[in-house]
Amino acid sequence: MDAPAKPRDRTEERAMARLALRFTDWAEKWFPDAFVFVAIAVVIVAGAALINGAPVQAVTKSFGDGFWSLIPFTMQMVFVTIGGYVVATSAPVQALIERMALVPKTGRGAIGYVALATMLSSLLSWGLSLIFGGLLARALARRTDLRMDYRAAGAAAYLGLGATWAMGLSSSAAQLQANPKSLPPGLLPITGVIPFSETIFLWQSILITVILVVISAVIAVASAPGRDTAMTAQDLGVDVSKEEASLPPPKQPGEWLEHAPVLTVLIGLLAAGWLIQEFARQDWMIAISNLNTYNFLFLMAGLVLHWRPKRFLASLAKAVPATAGILIQFPFYAAIAAILTGAKNAAGHSLSDVIAHAFVALNTQGSFPLAMGVYSALLGFFIPSGGGKWLLEAPYVMQAANELKVHLGWAVQVYNAAEALPNLINPFFMLPLLGILGLKARDIVGFSFLQLIVHLPLVLFLLWALAFTLEYHPPVMPG
Repeated sequence: MDAPAKPRDRTEERAMARLALRFTDWAEKWFPDAFVFVAIAVVIVAGAALINGAPVQAVTKSFGDGFWSLIPFTMQMVFVTIGGYVVATSAPVQALIERMALVPKTGRGAIGYVALATMLSSLLSWGLSLIFGGLLARALARRTDLRMDYRAAGAAAYLGLGATWAMGLSSSAAQLQANPKSLPPGLLPITGVIPFSETIFLWQSILITVILVVISAVIAVASAPGRDTAMTAQDLGVDVSKEEASLPPPKQPGEWLEHAPVLTVLIGLLAAGWLIQEFARQDWMIAISNLNTYNFLFLMAGLVLHWRPKRFLASLAKAVPATAGILIQFPFYAAIAAILTGAKNAAGHSLSDVIAHAFVALNTQGSFPLAMGVYSALLGFFIPSGGGKWLLEAPYVMQAANELKVHLGWAVQVYNAAEALPNLINPFFMLPLLGILGLKARDIVGFSFLQLIVHLPLVLFLLWALAFTLEYHPPVMPG
């Protein structure tokens, strides 16, 4: 067993997190709920459209017409969250986490281990990554033979959301662009359909992802406090004892099917049959890029892994509250996108046209990826929603990409990589993870801020440099 913790007296370790802790103090005091930001965005965009010369009737009509235009996509994003949660909280995955927690030999090694696990799982699902990373950090914290800094482990568990999720299969922007039925009517003519082969599966995208995974893991290990200064979960007063999810036996005859696996087996067989047909009739890349197929796979996997319907429903009930922000905010994002593209002035120009022309006037083909990356990262501090923010940006940045002859799939990836950066210090998506860990945002932001300092220049440079390896082609419309 490692030696007991000594007082935290390393000035250099305190100094590394001081700036981030000050920022977090400010953010916790002054940042309102994320809904307030989207409400402000509605007012600003509507006002800008009026200033642009659009009639009041056109602005209000666009707002109302667009409000419900993204209900399918909204529900798809809800089920990304739910699917990841029910899979991560199933008994087999919980058992896997317990076995994985036995691997690391040192506290710092455990933190690097959590970082790798959460980033790799985020490439499958950001919802899975958050829950999986938090549960793994808790399992490691239960080991009495490790002196692992629980705050640094929490920050490592968040790296999937802060570093890599948008480069994986659950990327909201890439998923939206690959699904023509999910695209807003005003956006489809601008971008066309962009398959995964031109976004997340470009070799340039894979290269950035690999670099981010390696660099992030190295930083996580290097910045973790050593044995003498590590603050374990016990030191922080956090109870990480394992929660036993026991179900009471059925009391009424009608409850028997809720506790028996027979329905799970039958539904699982039906689901497997459909999935086999889907992946057999088309390229797997096309199949998995369909959001309905992606969510169906995770949801059915969660049902089978929980085995008994009652356990599945219990997990589902715990997952639903985490989707409240998506449910209320995405209709407003859809309305904003409709105002941007649909409310036109007497000359027939929308606000999206005006902003796109400004982007074109201020940039060249070479500078556009860098400018778009900086803009997306800055906007991400205030609108912490990958899919929702894409609906705001896409109409004008993709129009500008067309005019400047920038590869449209790479423009999506510029957005993906840059948009994830603010997540490292924005507490919005930390909430589900913090609930599992029993920590506050201030406990982990000091470590994730160090990641941001390195990621920001590195990501922007790679987005700019790799853009020169791709050629533009016009939007491809669905057949």
